[in-house]
Amino acid sequence: MKKILIIDDDIHIGDLIEEALSREGYRAFRAYSGTEALLFLSQTRPDLILLDLMLPGLSGEEVLPQIKGIPVIVISAKADVDDKVQLLFSGAADYITKPFQIKELLARIAVQFRSIDLASCASVLEHDGITLDTVTHMAAVAKKEIKLTRTEYAVLKLLMQNQGQVVTKSLLLDRISEDTPDCTENSLKMHISNLRKKLRGADGQDHIEAVWGIGFRLR
Repeated sequence: MKKILIIDDDIHIGDLIEEALSREGYRAFRAYSGTEALLFLSQTRPDLILLDLMLPGLSGEEVLPQIKGIPVIVISAKADVDDKVQLLFSGAADYITKPFQIKELLARIAVQFRSIDLASCASVLEHDGITLDTVTHMAAVAKKEIKLTRTEYAVLKLLMQNQGQVVTKSLLLDRISEDTPDCTENSLKMHISNLRKKLRGADGQDHIEAVWGIGFRLR
């Protein structure tokens, strides 16, 4: 059963969401402040988070960067495009504006879980001429095999599993530790620089884009 954490101090909205999630077969958990949410996350790892921005204590904007490796759908009354863009760059997987229809929220949740399932099941990842076999750990660009270090492979795999999305530096460090425990924040830039050179050397294209102050993504 998929576990979803609802972080919202509005009891009425939280109750509506929890009831809808339960009907869909999800297990819902509640947190009513940013501090309570972080305490919960230190003890339990949900599969997805629904995050309101206007929270007592720590705001949703302050909580979001501290969430590692869990898709977050932001739910907020803020409708400004710049706000949405900044939150997506900060690590949110999606954004839905209040007031919203429960049917739409459930659809967005289903899309997130479908993306997670597809990414985890795919043994061969592909993007713009790059192929990565997650079973054999073989990588190729324009059908030319390239040799990757353990860390370079872990970085490329995470970027390819999140195509089109900015992957923050903190998320990179958190997630690639599963494949390579020796990567540090200081050495991450070097590993990514070496990876970019290898990809570019195969077809002349720069496949990895740095988003200043935030992280990296595939072009």
